[in-house]
Amino acid sequence: MIDSRIARINELYRKSKAEGLTEAEKVEQKKLREEYVKGFRASLISQLNNVSIEQPDGTVIDLKDKGIKE
Repeated sequence: MIDSRIARINELYRKSKAEGLTEAEKVEQKKLREEYVKGFRASLISQLNNVSIEQPDGTVIDLKDKGIKE
């Protein structure tokens, strides 16, 4: 996610606490938050798909083989 969008999320949060948001700003905030969460999840899944776990018996299991879905 672009830093300017994260800055906008934070700006809307501060404004909501200080004076409240208009309906348009509430819709924008919701959309930006959903976009942020979607990007965060995709990044986490990508990282987990590159993790391997070594079992006590010495076998190695890739998490991507465990069925982590986007």
